[in-house]
Amino acid sequence: MVCLRNLAIGAILAVAGMAQNVGPGRVTGDTFTHDPTVVKKPDGSYIMAFTADNVGLKTSTDRTNWRDVGAAFPNGAPWTTPYTGGILNLWAPDISYHNNQYYLYYSASSFGSRRSAIFLATSRTGAPGSWTNQGVVVETFENDSYNAIDPNLVVDAQGRWWLSFGSFWGGVKMIALDSSTGKRSGNQLISLAARPSVPNGPVEAPYITRHGNYYYLWVSFDKCCQGADSTYRIMVGRSTSVTGPYVDKSGRQMMQGGGSQVMSSHGSINGPGHNAVFTDTDGDVLVYHYYRDDGRAQIGINLIRYTNGWPVIY
Repeated sequence: MVCLRNLAIGAILAVAGMAQNVGPGRVTGDTFTHDPTVVKKPDGSYIMAFTADNVGLKTSTDRTNWRDVGAAFPNGAPWTTPYTGGILNLWAPDISYHNNQYYLYYSASSFGSRRSAIFLATSRTGAPGSWTNQGVVVETFENDSYNAIDPNLVVDAQGRWWLSFGSFWGGVKMIALDSSTGKRSGNQLISLAARPSVPNGPVEAPYITRHGNYYYLWVSFDKCCQGADSTYRIMVGRSTSVTGPYVDKSGRQMMQGGGSQVMSSHGSINGPGHNAVFTDTDGDVLVYHYYRDDGRAQIGINLIRYTNGWPVIY
């Protein structure tokens, strides 16, 4: 699934303490994706959800060959039109499996707008057309200082559910969820990451994972969606608490612009970002999109190892 060459390069860079920038592992089939997220099914196969009209879905039996299987909402998602203006493209889904069902959090918005919402849908099978709309989880308005897009569900070591989200402006936020409904619990709004010294605060696409004694907050810095000119790069920080504060390798807080770079543009891998992480039999797996030189977005998949408590990409 991941070539030995990548393992060797990753080991060298880990020892040297350098930014990794290892090429993605081999993928085949329907390799277009944007903002991917992957869940491993109980039968050992995989579902990928990604930004597309009505949320795109792919499946794979081996994590290498991917096949488009259709949209989560093949008949449309009219409940999202107050936020999208009727555009079918739904953004940045987050798919996971809990309570014997699949949870799909996803965003409805338009470019440059803070009139946005994160919705939840659930399914027993994860198949196209099987998803039930559970409604809005959190929304924002144009006068808000943050943006309700790019959701990610994390379940902490105590079994509590949290949703991180956010894009640009005031940065990455977190709310508590009710584990029985997957919807918001209480009114607390926690701040996790921001870039106050950079115009427009370009940080987004949070994803929180737990490994050992640490929670890791993965984010993307800079600009997405510019094809081969995209400047996206994957950053990470860690904390012993799911609610932070998160710091990078140098100890700089992510609320003050901190973040240790994991991957950036290199060779023909342009603008890698909007990553997710899932655990498989061979370790934690990083999945992300990048742009080819012709501007087409592609699946990137690499293994993660940990050196001195920090993730290293292979």
